[in-house]
Amino acid sequence: MEFLGQAGVLGEWELTGNLAENGPGPRKEFSGPLKMKHVGICTQDGPEERAGEIRLQLAGSELQVTAELVLDGARCTYSARKAYAYEGTLSCAGRAPVPLLVWLK
Repeated sequence: MEFLGQAGVLGEWELTGNLAENGPGPRKEFSGPLKMKHVGICTQDGPEERAGEIRLQLAGSELQVTAELVLDGARCTYSARKAYAYEGTLSCAGRAPVPLLVWLK
């Protein structure tokens, strides 16, 4: 499954990844590598990039998603409901939560 996301108040971070299904079960679970790239206009020395991992679960006929992300060693959580995209909040320890839109293909 392809993971595409935009994080931040202005969508200044782009998240991408390719996730593999972890096996059959009552909840669909996926995991894989994730890249986070700053695409805002205030970048001075080229885009800042971070690498990490994601574990994602789909529930409720795929209308609800929860995930755990590890980016540069920092653990973050995400929970969202589907509208036109999954709309939720990315929460990382020691930082203010930020909006995160996610599309799964």
